[in-house]
Amino acid sequence: MHRLVNADRGDAGRRLDLVLRRHLADVGEATRTRVQTWIANGLVTVNGSTIRRVSARASFGDRIAVQLSEPPPRTTMAAEDIPLEVLYEDDCLLAVNKPAGVVVHPAFTHPAGTLMNALLGRARNWPAGQRPSIVGRLDKLTSGVVIVARSAQAHAKLQRALSSTPASIHCEKDYLAVVYGHVKARRGTIDLRLRHDRDDRRRIVASTTAGVASLTRFERVAHVAAPRVGLSLLRCRLVTGRRHQIRVHLAARGWPIVGDPAYGEAGWTKVADVALAAALRAFPRQALHAWRVSFIHPESRARVAVEAPLPCDFEELLAAAGLDRRTTDGRPAHEWSARPARA
Repeated sequence: MHRLVNADRGDAGRRLDLVLRRHLADVGEATRTRVQTWIANGLVTVNGSTIRRVSARASFGDRIAVQLSEPPPRTTMAAEDIPLEVLYEDDCLLAVNKPAGVVVHPAFTHPAGTLMNALLGRARNWPAGQRPSIVGRLDKLTSGVVIVARSAQAHAKLQRALSSTPASIHCEKDYLAVVYGHVKARRGTIDLRLRHDRDDRRRIVASTTAGVASLTRFERVAHVAAPRVGLSLLRCRLVTGRRHQIRVHLAARGWPIVGDPAYGEAGWTKVADVALAAALRAFPRQALHAWRVSFIHPESRARVAVEAPLPCDFEELLAAAGLDRRTTDGRPAHEWSARPARA
């Protein structure tokens, strides 16, 4: 199905996605996200030319044609027998260690094999009225702790307990990241606003002036010279929780995460050590691990602290770089991971 839109004077200078939303108000599926997807997929033309930039501006008199795609079929979440590494569990919640490469929720492109499918399989024998609900998310290529509520009531309470806002002083979320670069500061704060890239809504960009306030604290755990580039192991604590926050903040400071496909760089090409360069090049995903979550339990009011062991690929990367034995205070990295977290 095609629709033809004639841009009027009110559309002049406005973004293409907003113009289409205005003229397609009668089309239920024409949400802003769907319209932006149509543009990005080449389903929109302006005066006969395909436009793929959602931020393109319309002019008075433009003839805009859009191919209305059929809405994707609704995905059903099926219970699947997929092994889970459970780190903590009680009647209210559980915490699992998500492997890198596993998608959290089913989607049109990932209808099965997700963490949620595995949780539904585990919940088959739960009491009536209980159903798993994930609190927060991790990117597909990030490993580590994911908190899961066992009921809608528990989910609402956990959302409040785990909210990543400056006012949430009782929640601590710590990540470990291997980055390129010589991080000279022992610890510090990254205070940069985050917003969507105007040309690619899937990407986030950092800014000192535009976007939502975002704050990340970091501590340098270990570093090695890795001649011509440098490598560091950082612990990052989220003060605010934004999409891709740690990845974008570190890249903006000149410390891109090893293996990050969206915000990283091929730093391995600058590493003089041939074996280390090969290990960095072969690392299959972003070297980011959601290592520790600490919060006040919504029922017992006791503090709960959950740690996810480092996955094998992360440990192998640390060993190849020598970051597993060279820490900022002289302790081996495995001993450092047991120390109390500091802000």
